Amino acid sequence: MHAGARVPLGQGAAPLNGRWWTATTGTLVGYESWLERDRLVLLDFDPDIVGIASQPFWLFWTTAEGKARSHTPDYFARLVDGSALLLDVRAADRIKPRDRAAFDATAEACVALGWRYEVAGASPEVLLANVRWLAGYRHPRHMRDTVAVALRAGFATPVGLLDGAEEVGDPIAVLPVLFHLLWLGDLHAELDRPLHPEVLVTAATVGS
Repeated sequence: MHAGARVPLGQGAAPLNGRWWTATTGTLVGYESWLERDRLVLLDFDPDIVGIASQPFWLFWTTAEGKARSHTPDYFARLVDGSALLLDVRAADRIKPRDRAAFDATAEACVALGWRYEVAGASPEVLLANVRWLAGYRHPRHMRDTVAVALRAGFATPVGLLDGAEEVGDPIAVLPVLFHLLWLGDLHAELDRPLHPEVLVTAATVGS
């Protein structure tokens, strides 16, 4: 296992139409590029997000020159506290003046609505690789309650990933549950570094 050593699947801004099954909503959510797909994976992983929709609406406005413009943001996310996040996903070097004008108009609309708005580019490579690995275990079928209880107890203090799994049982049976708990946020590891058998995992949150 080495989540940081993934094989590139394509260029970040290349067209790619598809749908991602989100654990957040239990539904398929669409994407139209590698960058959008990667951002969607991270949205799905975010424990503060409880709802995700792609291309949620059309925004129409008239420019200062009197021209009609429209824009469809890439993602809308509802957060657990009831607030909202609107996202456009675009590599910084691919934002043209016309795009910037659309993003500025969208930001202005979000201010009026009290929503947060972001233009997201490429995701951190190691974080993304780790989260994509954990996403393979995002489905609830990977949860086994008795194993989960043992893992939470075994990782009450930081322990190496594989050592902790072996203390609970056969790693072949235990690791899928462990990765599912990491996806859920019940267990924690430093995801800005590549996941490997010796990485420290803990059930304790930072500052607890």
